[in-house]
Amino acid sequence: MNKRINIVLPETTIRAIDRIAKPGRRSRFINEAVRHFVSHRSTEALRAQLERAAVRDQDLDREISAEWSAVDKEAWQQLDIKEQKEPTIRGAGRSTSRHSTRR
Repeated sequence: MNKRINIVLPETTIRAIDRIAKPGRRSRFINEAVRHFVSHRSTEALRAQLERAAVRDQDLDREISAEWSAVDKEAWQQLDIKEQKEPTIRGAGRSTSRHSTRR
């Protein structure tokens, strides 16, 4: 079932439609364009695009992860060395749990 509507478009848009659509085919062209736009902008379509990109880029993601893993490991090693050099102060990290505060 078709329904007639009135819309207002800029003249440049109408000229673009008329260049592409055959005479008497504006409605069909606009219908197809709107359906195409909606199908590519819907949540499901965006999710599918993201999934395709994830599969496509998985090798690159692994390479980046491997590169940053070395940097991350080095940073943790430096923190471990720093902690080993600092003297621990007895009682500084006292527990405040209910069990330890009972007298």
